[in-house]
Amino acid sequence: MPKVQQTGAHGNGRRGRGARVSTSLAEINVVPLVDVMLVLLIIFMVTAPMMTQGLAVNLPQARRAQPVNAQPLYVTIPASFSRDRIVQINNDDVRVDILQERMKQAMLERTDHSVFVRADGSVTYQDLVFVMDKLKEGGVEHVGLATRPAQR
Repeated sequence: MPKVQQTGAHGNGRRGRGARVSTSLAEINVVPLVDVMLVLLIIFMVTAPMMTQGLAVNLPQARRAQPVNAQPLYVTIPASFSRDRIVQINNDDVRVDILQERMKQAMLERTDHSVFVRADGSVTYQDLVFVMDKLKEGGVEHVGLATRPAQR
């Protein structure tokens, strides 16, 4: 609670200008701090799910695409594949030279030896076939190409 100190015109040799209000340091107002912390908490709760994103891939469109019902294993080929030679198995970055071994390990744990390839629209056909060859060498029996439905 703020304390009011009266200062008069004839006290201490100072001019009197009315009541002076002083607060003690033990009475710091924490309400604005709590308000700011709650706003920051809400901001982080809203933005955190947006930050967990894989590689940005521009999938080609297909008119007769069918939805997938099983729990698929995705191999993503980004547009930067020709430079860095890195693909992504689900959410793990993998160099293409060890892709064959990683697929052998993944196929040991699965009964379905199918893989879906998500390739950026700018990936060359040669790069796509190269990755598909590595997948076949790794024990993949069926390779599906993921597309998005055509916009009408």
